[in-house]
Amino acid sequence: MSAEYLILIIGFVFGFYMAWNIGANDVANSMASAVGAKAITIRQAVFIAGILNIVGATFIGSHVTNTIRKGIVSTDVMSDPHIALAGALAALLAAALWVSFATWRSLPVSTTHSIVGAMIGFGIMAGGFSVINWGKLGAVALSWVISPVFSLVIAFVMFKVIVRVILSKDAVFERSIRFSPYFIGIAIFVVVLSFLFKTPLGKKFSISMPMALILSFVLAAVLGYIGKILLRKFLVEKQGNGNGAEEVFRKIQIGTSCYVALAQGANDVANAIGPLAVIYFLVKTGTIGAKVPVPIFLLMFGGVGIALGIGMAGKRVMTTIGTKITTLTNTRGFSVDFAAATTVLLASKLGLPVSTTHAAVGGVLGVGLARGLEAVNFRIIFQIMIYWVLTVPASAITSMIIYKIIRIFY
Repeated sequence: MSAEYLILIIGFVFGFYMAWNIGANDVANSMASAVGAKAITIRQAVFIAGILNIVGATFIGSHVTNTIRKGIVSTDVMSDPHIALAGALAALLAAALWVSFATWRSLPVSTTHSIVGAMIGFGIMAGGFSVINWGKLGAVALSWVISPVFSLVIAFVMFKVIVRVILSKDAVFERSIRFSPYFIGIAIFVVVLSFLFKTPLGKKFSISMPMALILSFVLAAVLGYIGKILLRKFLVEKQGNGNGAEEVFRKIQIGTSCYVALAQGANDVANAIGPLAVIYFLVKTGTIGAKVPVPIFLLMFGGVGIALGIGMAGKRVMTTIGTKITTLTNTRGFSVDFAAATTVLLASKLGLPVSTTHAAVGGVLGVGLARGLEAVNFRIIFQIMIYWVLTVPASAITSMIIYKIIRIFY
C-alpha cells in the first residue's frame, strides 16, 4: 500500500472523528433550549437532531469546499502535495481533539473556530507567520463578542415582548392563540430567509434580496394563519383550556429547533469533510485548486458521523446550555431559538463573523438576564468564555505538534 493511500485511510478516520465531535458538541446549538424547556426529551432530541443532521449534511450541504477555511491561511502553502496532505491531517485531528476535550468538560465551543485555529497552526509551521491573514483572524476574534451580544439583545427583547403581550395579562391561553400567527410568522420569516442565504442549497437558487423578502413574508403570513388554526384545534379540543402560553410555544419551539438542526448539518459538515475532501482529491489527482468538489458520499459520511456523535455524547453539552445557565421554559426557549437564528442571518448578511454556538449561549444568557441577574449562573458563563478564547490558540498549538510528527514520517 502506498503512503498516499495510507494517508487517505487515516484521513477518513480523522474526518469521521471530527464529524463525531461536531455532533457531540454542536447538537446543543439546535436542541439545548428545547430540552431545557422540556418541549422534548433528551432521547427525542438526539433522535430528531441525528436524522436532520444527516439529511442536512447529505442533501443541503455544499458540494464544493474551500481549500483553506475562511481564507485565513494563504493557499500558497498547499502547493506542495506532501505539505497539503500532512496539513489537512494535522488540522482534522487537532480540531477534533480540542472539541473532544471541550465536550468531555461539557462546554460548548465553536467547531469552525477549532478548524480555523488548526489550519493556522499548520500554516505557521509550513510557511511561517507571513502566510496568515491576521486581519481575517481579527474578524474571527470579533465574533466572540458579536455573536453572543447580538443574540443576547434579541432574546432579551423577544422574551420581554412575550411577557408584555401575553404572560402579564389575563386569559393567557387565549392571548397566546390570538398572537400565535405573529410569533409563528416571524419565526417562519427568519427560517426561510436563513435557508435561502445561509445553506449551500439555498444559495444555489440565487434569489435576489427583494424576492427573498417577499417569499419569506408570504410564507410567514400563510403558515402563521394555518398554525393558529391548528393550535386552536389541537390544544383547545384535546386539552380544554390547554396548558397556557407554554403549551402554545412548545409547539412552535419544536419547529424552530428542527430547522436549526437541519441547517447545522448543512453548514457544519464542512468542518469535517472540507479537509477530508482535500486529502481525497490530492490522493486521486495529485493537485488541488482553491476550491475542491465534495462527492455526496463524503457528505453522507460526515452526516453519519455527526449523527453518531449526537447519539453517543450529545447529552453533555446539551445539558449545560439547556439547564445550567438559567432555567428555561417554552417561551424562553422560543426566544433563544429565534435570537440565535436571527443573529446568524443578520451577521452573515452584514458580512460579520458569527458562531452559532456563541449565538445559542448568548440567547440563553439574554432570557436569563430578562428575569434578573440572580437568574443566571455566571460561573458557567465564565467557564464557557474561557474555552471560547482558548479554542483558536489551543487548536493551533496542537496542530503544530501533530504536523511536525507527521512530517517526520512523510
